Amino acid sequence: MALLDLQDLQKSYGALAVTQNFSLTVEAGDLVGILGPNGAGKTTLFNQITGTVRPDHGAVWFDGENVTQLDASRRCQRGIARSFQVPHPFVGMTVYENILVGATFGRSTFDPRKLALDVMDKTGMGAKANKLAGSLTLLDRKRLEMARALAADPKLLLLDEIAGGLTDSECISLLDTIRDVHAAGVTIIWIEHVVHALMSVAKRLVVVDFGRKVTEGDPAEVMASPEVKSIYMGEDAHG
Repeated sequence: MALLDLQDLQKSYGALAVTQNFSLTVEAGDLVGILGPNGAGKTTLFNQITGTVRPDHGAVWFDGENVTQLDASRRCQRGIARSFQVPHPFVGMTVYENILVGATFGRSTFDPRKLALDVMDKTGMGAKANKLAGSLTLLDRKRLEMARALAADPKLLLLDEIAGGLTDSECISLLDTIRDVHAAGVTIIWIEHVVHALMSVAKRLVVVDFGRKVTEGDPAEVMASPEVKSIYMGEDAHG
């Protein structure tokens, strides 16, 4: 049984179709990368998985349950958590307090204070526990965004362009954390424009354009395909 099964999702805003007949199966333990140009519908897809947006048609199955009609909080309690492309920490709260929010309202039945401390250590935020989130660098805000999602104890973690805006050295540091999270048993779907970062960790790539799935498969084979070069890289498919 797949951990996540998206069945024929469709979503439109007026005449604009942002998700078109989109189906995807993600097994427990997968690390799936999603690529596509700006406006391809990638974040809207995440919103349908997490429950902040309902599809017009189709179904979202998670861990054997049809969660299509469940709101975001109930899906989070079942094991779906996400980071956002632009970090939105509670700027007047400390790093620890931000992570504690995720630990309090997520899936885990453990003591949220102990869980928050554990997540801080695993994501490299322990030394900054008492710093106000509003004072953090971009890298640390992105780490905090991921840490708060991990504190919800997810089975499935959705990362939305978490490497964007980082230097090469900062990206390498973040990739090490993502590898550790995945190795600990968390299934990950990652939207990213920093292709080399995604290629270094993803086991499977999915390419999206105009809300439809163009192709999926082995990362190297996907990136070498003429259609992907044409749609995503802007190259002549026949060149």
